[in-house]
Amino acid sequence: MMSERKIRAREARGQANDLPENLHPVIRRILLSRGITRKEQLSLELKDMLLPDSLGGIDQAAAMVADAICQDQSILVVGDFDTDGATGTALAVLSLRAMGSTRVDFRVPNRFEFGYGLTVPLVETLVDQPPELLITVDSGISCIEGVARARELGCQVIVTDHHLPGNVLPDAQAIVNPNCVGDEFPSKAMAGVGVVFYLLSRVRRLLHSRSWFNGVRPQPNLAQFLDLVALGTVADLVPLDRNNRVLVRQGLERIRRGLARPGLMALLRLGKRDYRYCGASDLGFAVGPRLNAAGRLEDMSTGIRCLLADDPDEAMMLGQQLDQLNKQRRGMQEQMQSQAMDQVKNLLAALDQRNLPPALCLHDPSWHQGIVGLVASRVKDSVHRPVVVFAPEAEGSEILKGSARSVRGLHIRDVLAYIDAHHPGLITAFGGHAMAAGLSLSAKNLPEFESGLCEAVTAVLDGAELNGEVLTDGELSAQDLSVPFATALENTGPWGQRFPEPLFDGRFRVMDSRVVGGSHLKMIVQCLDGGEPVDAIAFNRLPEDLPTGNLARLLYRLGINRWRGEQSCQLIVEEILS
Repeated sequence: MMSERKIRAREARGQANDLPENLHPVIRRILLSRGITRKEQLSLELKDMLLPDSLGGIDQAAAMVADAICQDQSILVVGDFDTDGATGTALAVLSLRAMGSTRVDFRVPNRFEFGYGLTVPLVETLVDQPPELLITVDSGISCIEGVARARELGCQVIVTDHHLPGNVLPDAQAIVNPNCVGDEFPSKAMAGVGVVFYLLSRVRRLLHSRSWFNGVRPQPNLAQFLDLVALGTVADLVPLDRNNRVLVRQGLERIRRGLARPGLMALLRLGKRDYRYCGASDLGFAVGPRLNAAGRLEDMSTGIRCLLADDPDEAMMLGQQLDQLNKQRRGMQEQMQSQAMDQVKNLLAALDQRNLPPALCLHDPSWHQGIVGLVASRVKDSVHRPVVVFAPEAEGSEILKGSARSVRGLHIRDVLAYIDAHHPGLITAFGGHAMAAGLSLSAKNLPEFESGLCEAVTAVLDGAELNGEVLTDGELSAQDLSVPFATALENTGPWGQRFPEPLFDGRFRVMDSRVVGGSHLKMIVQCLDGGEPVDAIAFNRLPEDLPTGNLARLLYRLGINRWRGEQSCQLIVEEILS
């Protein structure tokens, strides 16, 4: 089902004259292809973080939070139900408590009961005892009615968010969002947890200037919570610009020293990952999905309580609940993905050799709204088209919840904005980023939305083509298939969105192959130019995926297999080509 794709090597985007002379030439090439041309760009210390001075609204918001702490006001943190929202909520609660707040609590919307963000129904649950200060995390910028209702209840409201704003902003006392029009903060890529970390750091500085901290009330070091910032940043798939790489690198270093929150450590153990060598991929593939499972299937408050837990036993107990939810999520996702791909196959058959439309819209009344984003992402990877997957808001409901995933070069929120402008009233609500967005609409409007989606994608592309191109970092020699070089690559990270982990392309002699774990292809391969044989693993591949004969072209990442104190080089195979 993979669409036809062109494979080419990345090109350097500058001169390496100012990079360290002792850099391995392959790493030098990799860095240049990602726009790193100066040695100072390689420094990822805390001192390299962007200053908060130009982040709009931060001084007003910090003053409000500092006043609330000093006056012992009740503070409620309202987060989102994904990993970014959960880590941002936990970070806010832990930091506020560490700075002296004694009346801080959190609330996270159950997506099935309240929907996304600070909705009016969620605010109505606060009527009997509204907080004096309400802070949104990773949401709020589109919650016009919810913010207005909170203000009616007498709450002061601070919105912290990173999602793209609409034409109208909420009537909050302060808004901190680097993506607001006119905001001069240099990085527009921060996750929600990064935004609230900046705000809380400013609050701590303000409290220090007020002589709030003393021997009885010590001044906390908020860097102790950077493990949460790293997790939320990686899991939300925001671009890893230099500022985000600083936040992630510093968080990873804390994790590797065993200084992470007990809940994060428990989720790493449940994912069979060694904290001493934790990388961004471990956060993205082991910790994030387990945390996200709570928000997808039940209530993210379980995940937040796991991150807040100080007792390792309590953290492990909550982590095990998340692990079970994640196993349930995987089963549901596999079934939905299979059904979605069947829909794509049927569409291809109906088209009779014609190309797929510029975007796909998939729906089944039996699908679960908490899983549609994952399915959209997998289908998008297969067909290299923007994909929107819909599920009913509730069983039998006429309201559909959709999740959109896009491809490089197409801003999906702009697509939804185009549809909203040209088909007024068709979409009930929408919001999101360049690569991912969410929306709601009535089931009766689905056919009109589907045609409007293709129209909008064509308009936004403006003549550009959807290109399923795969960029690689070229070939490696046999001598580079080694633990020292793999370690050097590992240490050059963190890798992630817009700073992709190196992907190599090479032809190998397949000396042995077998199936492990029921569905994974384990191989021993050797470079055609000789060298020692190395292990390779291709997940969700079987021997029939190997070309005829004993030669194969592999697209792979270079990893280290650590087992019982031993280390060996291993190819993590992404594609097997003839």
